[in-house]
Amino acid sequence: MSVPATISLHSPSKYSSSSTSPTASPPPEWLHRTWSVTHSTLSMWRSARNVRITYTPLPPHSSSGAQRIDDLVEYESLNGKSGVKSVAGVDTASKPDDTGAWDWRGKGWLFFVSSHWEVLGWGERPLAGADSGVERWVVTWFAPTLFTKEGVDVYSDRREGVSKETLDEITAALKGLDAKPVTEMCEKDMRAVEIQLPWKER
Repeated sequence: MSVPATISLHSPSKYSSSSTSPTASPPPEWLHRTWSVTHSTLSMWRSARNVRITYTPLPPHSSSGAQRIDDLVEYESLNGKSGVKSVAGVDTASKPDDTGAWDWRGKGWLFFVSSHWEVLGWGERPLAGADSGVERWVVTWFAPTLFTKEGVDVYSDRREGVSKETLDEITAALKGLDAKPVTEMCEKDMRAVEIQLPWKER
């Protein structure tokens, strides 16, 4: 598996004239980990902290063979008094041979809620300065639903969030997208999601 070492993003399919993504999609096994949501345009995270998403493998769809992953979102309220809240769902690849676009459906009482999201870019790069190792990052786009506007999130596999150097390059890449509604949304609404370590656990 070749992991991108440079930051390159593509526009959501909604705004693209091409039916295929110009950059390679991440293999599911690369996504299978817990990601910290470090920046987002979604207003729903303005009142939350320590937002994280855990993707774990599931058997492929029984009829289409499309890849599937379990999707668990966990977060805390800003005052930290209500414990850890969660939203559970299942992601199914929109096309059997493309793991860069996914269709989410909620579990439990959210079984009737669905949404669509896409990976705009992903990769890993060495950490600068005194830090060691690498940081993995993902930029995702979410289509609008009955409950939320469309949005863009930045993920990091580091609990403390994405490094400034990586964030600066992601921000520049978002500004360069050939999708004016997305670039304007990111410029206007992108905010840091509060992180306060250690995370609370359920």
